[in-house]
Amino acid sequence: HYNEPQQPRMMARSKEEKEQRRLEAKERAERRKADKVSKATSSARIAGDSATDDKTKASQPNPNDLRNNIPLSKKHNAELPAVNLPTDALARIMRFLPARELGALSLTCVGFNYSLGACRVSHLASRLMRRQDSVGLWGDKGGNGDVCLVGGLELCGGRKEAQEILERSLVSGGDTGRLVSKKMKASSKKKDGSAGHADADEYPGYARFVEEGTIGYSAMQCSRNAVFPTHLQGRFASCSPEHTLLRIGGGGNTTSGPGGSGTATWGVGKRGQLGHGNRDDESQPRLLLGKIGWGIRIVQVAAGGGLVRVAHSLLLTSTGRVLSFGTAQYGQLGHGYDAGKQLSDCLRPRYIEALKHEKCICVAAGELHSGAVTVDGDVYTWGEGFCGQLGLGDRRPHLLPEQVTLGGLEDECVSNMSCGCRHTLVVTEEGEVYSWGLGRFGVLGRSYTDFTYNNDIGMVVPEGEAGQVQGLAVRPPPMPAAQIDAAVEAANADGVNDLINSLDALNLTLDDPSDQCYPVVIDSLKGFRAVGVCAGHRHSMVLDENGGLYTFGSGASGALGHGDLLGQEFPVKVLEFEKNNIRIHQMSAGVDISMAVSTTGHVYAWGKATDGRIGLGLGRNEITIPRLVDMGEEKFKAVDVECGYVHSIIIGLDGSVYQCGGVGTDGKDDGQQYLDTEEGTRPGYPANLSGYNIWHRIAEPNEKVIKQKWTKYGKYELKGRSKMMNEGVRSIG
Repeated sequence: HYNEPQQPRMMARSKEEKEQRRLEAKERAERRKADKVSKATSSARIAGDSATDDKTKASQPNPNDLRNNIPLSKKHNAELPAVNLPTDALARIMRFLPARELGALSLTCVGFNYSLGACRVSHLASRLMRRQDSVGLWGDKGGNGDVCLVGGLELCGGRKEAQEILERSLVSGGDTGRLVSKKMKASSKKKDGSAGHADADEYPGYARFVEEGTIGYSAMQCSRNAVFPTHLQGRFASCSPEHTLLRIGGGGNTTSGPGGSGTATWGVGKRGQLGHGNRDDESQPRLLLGKIGWGIRIVQVAAGGGLVRVAHSLLLTSTGRVLSFGTAQYGQLGHGYDAGKQLSDCLRPRYIEALKHEKCICVAAGELHSGAVTVDGDVYTWGEGFCGQLGLGDRRPHLLPEQVTLGGLEDECVSNMSCGCRHTLVVTEEGEVYSWGLGRFGVLGRSYTDFTYNNDIGMVVPEGEAGQVQGLAVRPPPMPAAQIDAAVEAANADGVNDLINSLDALNLTLDDPSDQCYPVVIDSLKGFRAVGVCAGHRHSMVLDENGGLYTFGSGASGALGHGDLLGQEFPVKVLEFEKNNIRIHQMSAGVDISMAVSTTGHVYAWGKATDGRIGLGLGRNEITIPRLVDMGEEKFKAVDVECGYVHSIIIGLDGSVYQCGGVGTDGKDDGQQYLDTEEGTRPGYPANLSGYNIWHRIAEPNEKVIKQKWTKYGKYELKGRSKMMNEGVRSIG
């Protein structure tokens, strides 16, 4: 290891070369001289010195020096043309900025920061109001003349209503512990009425929440062009039959982004699906610790589980990484075997290392399987595949994520996906819908071939067989029911290995050529462009680009919304919405219940309404046609809804969180009577969770570290060495 000798510099051998080198040296000297003059000019501008000598005026500054174009003081900053624009003109410019860039601009320029207070109403209205024609003329009574950036939404009727929504967003949820800026604190003490725009510092955070809820825009850090799908399950909340995940909290410092970056969980925790490091139940939302929301920004949540005493959870970060925790019995966490070839439950969030080289933009959790969509449009699945729900061409369990390439899906660019009980749905950027998994009840929305042995093993039905479809989907299994039950019990009790052994004993194979085991496009949906899908327990939903809603599968309890209890093998449009000219913006399918949010912010529900699980009161049982949910507030607007089994979650435009029904914890009965809600809550109707708002920034809670004391066992450890030696001497004496 030594330094190689430097090569001697080549000397000029001719007069032409010498003259060329002399001219180059002269040019470099002139550039250095111009740089010095430029620095002197900049110093004079900073000091405000207007008297410059003739030599400086005559000199030409270096055009490549970008520092000459940068404002160097507040005086020059105030002279910028953009800052001197009229308020209405500045508002028209700023409303085209996404919330992320709007916040960056307000932090960079003081002039824009103070101008934001007057422009935020116009910025908000452009994301909530409907555009009626191509030139952007408004047909509402407000007549503000703004251009709407979101086609089809009618969440706001004018500037006055936008102002009311903005003010309500700051106080909704009650005492949430919201953090405020120093400017807001200082302005709140003034009594001269100058504090009207002080809360504008908080507006970029609220605008970010609105953009995610309306147009689905949420800039990801994994790629400059990576954004969320427009319609996505689990954007703010996700429900399983036993637990709930909610994006809330975070934003306590400048590194974690706005509020809504953290996650709160509550419900049954026996399987570790709450992520708090234990198996305790939680009756109230409790924030996850470990820097989630304060350093690790969460952009989507997915709660998986069903009626077979298993549950797990998935979290998607802004960097495209996926965390999972909960039951690992069937490989649905994606971590594979741990030490000793065991599938151990995870009690705290843990990164899926098999996906560390992939940047994901969507995650989905079913009952026993999970899935993810990457920024390139690829689909990965893992977990239990006994019903073909993984789409990998077999019925084997896969403990690590594997890409789905069959059925032509490898050549498609998938935008989002949804996992149901035993089936999976995806929608491509071209608007095509693919389905695979157990076709019972017609949840695939298409015809399919039977498995090698025709049975519906492992499908748990909560209320008998009412509402099932007729035909291929429900052919009686050729095997005795006792053998099927034995295999199911072995799977639920001991896991994947015993399930495979049980199948071998029955001379069954996990290789299956059925088209239920790989993706197949739903042909009946090719007449329109789909933008969203939702897979429930035993029914499915598809949303088209015009706001039309299609349902298929089991019609138990009226979950399809067609006015009867019949099932459908193929997608059928919900005519109640079309008849009343109602367009749907977001939807969710649970266990025999369905809910949807219209483009006007109204919430509709149908299906099993027992115990107020869908917010339609306590006296109703089966609702077969969509009904408007009474939120108790005339001006309430919703942006998202999620369904579970005995409860559901509604997210308001102001960031408030409402719950219908409730999961019983610690052995208590199901219901919302144990929630901390606002006063005046009506039984059976949506209850506002007090102290919670999606977009509010809050301080990071401190995790209590419990020091464990050593437990001493045996006579030697209890008495100590010296005392034991003394007793030994006495016994010898």
